[in-house]
This record gives sequence, structure tokens and C-alpha cells, in this order.
Amino acid sequence: MWRIVRSRPVVTAETHRPTLFEVFFDLVLVFGLIRVTTFMSERPTSVTLVQGLLVLILLWNSWLVYAWLGNYVRLDVGLIRAGVAVAMAAVFLIALVLPEAWETGRGTRTPRLILVLAYVVVRSTQFALFYWASVDDPRRLRTVRLYALTTALSSIPLVLGAVFGGTAQILLWAAALIVDMGGGVLALLVGGWPVRSPGHFAERHGLVVIIALGESLISVGAGVGTQMIHWPTLAAALLTLTVTGCLYWLYFPSAASAGNALTTDSGLHRGFMAGNAYSVAHLPLLAGTIYVALGVEEVLAGLAHGKTPHTLHWIPAVALFGGTALYLAGRATFLALSVRCVRPEQFLAPAVALLLLPVGRYLPGLAALGLLTAFLAVLLSYEAWTGGRSGTSVDPTES
Repeated sequence: MWRIVRSRPVVTAETHRPTLFEVFFDLVLVFGLIRVTTFMSERPTSVTLVQGLLVLILLWNSWLVYAWLGNYVRLDVGLIRAGVAVAMAAVFLIALVLPEAWETGRGTRTPRLILVLAYVVVRSTQFALFYWASVDDPRRLRTVRLYALTTALSSIPLVLGAVFGGTAQILLWAAALIVDMGGGVLALLVGGWPVRSPGHFAERHGLVVIIALGESLISVGAGVGTQMIHWPTLAAALLTLTVTGCLYWLYFPSAASAGNALTTDSGLHRGFMAGNAYSVAHLPLLAGTIYVALGVEEVLAGLAHGKTPHTLHWIPAVALFGGTALYLAGRATFLALSVRCVRPEQFLAPAVALLLLPVGRYLPGLAALGLLTAFLAVLLSYEAWTGGRSGTSVDPTES
């Protein structure tokens, strides 16, 4: 044990790839994403959509800081591994209590305080590990101190929101997350943070996108439950698989191109690209996928339980088409910040998805899901055709 405590962090190399220990961290994130979708599906309202987004951002921040740490030093060695294990346990607690973090009334404050305390543990552990790993680098230490200061400031509205609850909680937690994420961007701009292994960084974010897309498939089982399978639910399940596949193929050629751009860049500029294109632009990708999963679960639940209204309700319609628009907007932003080239259809696709929202709202759930599938299939086919003609298509396996 004393040997572990005295050991120095193992700095990563240019060829470093994600470790199995980091993939295990991703499994904890999977649990958190499932809990977010479950929470929103139990009370599908506009307020719930906002609340779900806030806790999703909180989970994203909790995962993201360790993706950066894992690119700087190995997470599966010595004292770093022990600290990350503590952070995993805290993220697991956040996921456990988040469905009750928005309850109001007497005796509902405890889950909120547990969530905030766990988040403070996640971030405090991160800064302690970063500080220890950067002790011989004064420039890096200044970056860590600046980021730690803004994160400490953001904890004040987090605690106050947990104490007050209700509308004040939404507003205070939103302010806290804005300050926290803004502090990360500010620290990156002021102090800089190099990306040692671009392959590791791109792959870590690609794995998270796959995890989020898997949530859409998990939502099929959650929506159907134990009800008897019949053809409308089977058709909806196959449409969901197609939607998930389209979203996958729309992202990974872009990810391969962005990964190449990240590799060819160097120095602090590579860090700026990583922070903007990956840390920032991947959040709408993740959020959009989770909203699509919510819409799918609502549609499947209605079909499985025989609740087939003539038109789709607003909340699942917003989740399906608004979530797709958010995902496509995140992809366009990702491309603009990495390869700095967004084709016209990639720029217009989010707007088209939003224009389809009122159309899908007045269709039955299965028809609305079919409309979304057709839109994504046409978009994917068009991009593959135009990309092939221009010679810019990329094999997604290269990422």
C-alpha cells in the first residue's frame, strides 16, 4: 500500500488507447443515462425534460473530467486508480438518487443533498488527482487552480438549489452548471491543456456516443415491458433499430474525419480543438440521443399497452424530432469546430427535423416514428451519395 501511495502517476504516450478500467467507468455512466431516461418517462412533461437535461449535464461533467485526466495519465495505475474508483462510486450515487432529486414536499431534501455531495466528491477528487499529476508543471497547476476556483463557486448555487427545491432548484442548478462549464472553457483558454493522445481522446468520446445510442435500444424493452408482443410493437422496434443505425452512421464518418484533424494538429491548439469539438459539441449529441430514447419509449409503451391515440402527444413528439434536431445540430457543430467543413445538408438537417415536429405531432405514434426513420434514411443516403461523388466519404471503422 505504501508503495502505491509513493508511486508517481504514469504519463500517457501519443499512442495511448482507452483502458478496460475506463470502459468500466463508462458502465457507470450507462446506469446514469438509464436513470435519466426512466425519470423523464415516468412524468413526461416539459418541466421534466428540463430537469432531465440538467442532471444529464451534471453526469456529463462528471464523466468528462476523467476523460481528460485519462488522456494525461493512466487511470488504471496506483493511487490514480484508487481516486477514480472513489469518483465512480460517487457517480453511481448520483444516478441512484437523481429520480428523487426533483421531488417537492416535506422530507424530500435529503436525496438532493446526497446528489450535490456526491457531485462535490467527484469534482474534488478530480482536482486532487489533477494537482498531484501536475505538481511538476507550473503552467498546468495554474490551469487546475483556475478551474477549481470556478467549480467551487458553482457549488454554492448547487447547494442552495438542493435546500430550496422547486423552481428555485431548476434556476440555481442551471446557473451552477453554466458557471462550472464556463470555468472549464475559461481555464482551457487561459492556461491551455494539451491532448497527449488524440486517438485516446477521440475514441473515449466515440464510445460515449455508442453508449447513448444503445439507450435507444434499451428504451424498446422499457417501453414494451412484459406485454404481449404484436406486430405494431415489432414494427416500432425495427424502426427504432433503423433510427439508431442511421444516427450511428451519421456520426462516425464525421468522427473519423475529426479524429484525423485532431491527430494532425499539435500543441495547445490541439487542446482547444478537443475542448470545443469534443467536450462542448458532444453534449448536444448525447442529450439529443437521450431525448430520442425517451420518445421511443413513450411510443412503444403506448403500442404495447394498447394506448394508440390518433395523434402523438407533444412530449414524445418533441423528444423524437427535437432530440434528433439536437443531435444533428451537435454533429454540425462538431464538424465546424474540428474539420471546419459543414456541407449544406448537414447544416440544414436540424431545421428540417424541427419542421417535421408539428407534422409528427398529428400522426399516430407508429407513423411518427416511421416519418423520423424515413427522414434519417434519406439524409444518410444523400450524404453517402454526395460524399462518394466528392471523394470525401470516410470509413467509420477508421475512427
